[in-house]
Amino acid sequence: MRSYDEKRDFVRVAVDSPISYGTPENNGEDADEDVAVETTLDQKALLKNLSGRGLMFVAENEVAKESLIDIKVVPSNDLTQPLHARVKVVRVMKQRHGEGYEVGAVIQHMLDD
Repeated sequence: MRSYDEKRDFVRVAVDSPISYGTPENNGEDADEDVAVETTLDQKALLKNLSGRGLMFVAENEVAKESLIDIKVVPSNDLTQPLHARVKVVRVMKQRHGEGYEVGAVIQHMLDD
């Protein structure tokens, strides 16, 4: 039983870590399939929080809502495994006090390195 008033299925963990992301080459009919597709992770962002189901990051450029993107988080230590996943963008909001966009996404598939 939870000892706090949390309405989410998973607790959000505050993170401050750089991430890379990009659009899968097959971002069409089969894009939600966990298939081996080469994705160029050419965009940089800052991961702000992470949960068992999703994440939120701040990107310099606007990301299309409902799009599928691949993300990769490489921790600064060797003890923690990298996170490489395909996510679906569910929320995009211009930051009030900043130049970037807050991007909320739900994890669709974990990807192999």
